Amino acid sequence: ECAGGGAGTVDGAAAALFVAGIAARTQGKVVWCLTRPDLFFPALAQAGLHPNRVVFVESDKEEDVLANMEEGLSYGGLGAVIGEIVRLPMAASRRLQLAAEKTGTMALVVRRWRRQTEASDFGQPTAATTRWRVSVIPSEELPVPGVGRARWFLELMRVKAGECAEFEVGACDAEGRIDIFSRSADGQDQAGRSRYSR
Repeated sequence: ECAGGGAGTVDGAAAALFVAGIAARTQGKVVWCLTRPDLFFPALAQAGLHPNRVVFVESDKEEDVLANMEEGLSYGGLGAVIGEIVRLPMAASRRLQLAAEKTGTMALVVRRWRRQTEASDFGQPTAATTRWRVSVIPSEELPVPGVGRARWFLELMRVKAGECAEFEVGACDAEGRIDIFSRSADGQDQAGRSRYSR
């Protein structure tokens, strides 16, 4: 389960790219279920998920997105099934978890909101194994003028049988890998930049 750090579209897009990077490292086709066909294919490819691997399933209602995800997970043989939804009820998340466990297909949920009031649902319990929040931070500095690799602040807010954590990372590369910046004991990374704080 993953969401943007804020209700804005920039953090929401970063969350979608984070999930795309995870799906890029799986084998087989990826089913992406959504209600809004607003994904930017070159950005998915830049995060390692080439659009020719993705089967997009568009629905009118969120209930249909959840049903389509469950159907894709039950089918098996896929690399991942991704769903973009606002709310993830416990019962629906449990069905998705059971279907994913049965076939071994990875289930990824991107929580996308149109209004700030919808974001309040994100803290509610679900059956998701992990819960992530992704925020955009200033891009990597270059020795010359220009825009460097995008950077994200990742918050692992919940993980079964584990501890929560925070990471400052470079965004997914063309193979879906992130870059975790090394830190010294005083909270500075090797380039001497201060740790991002919220």
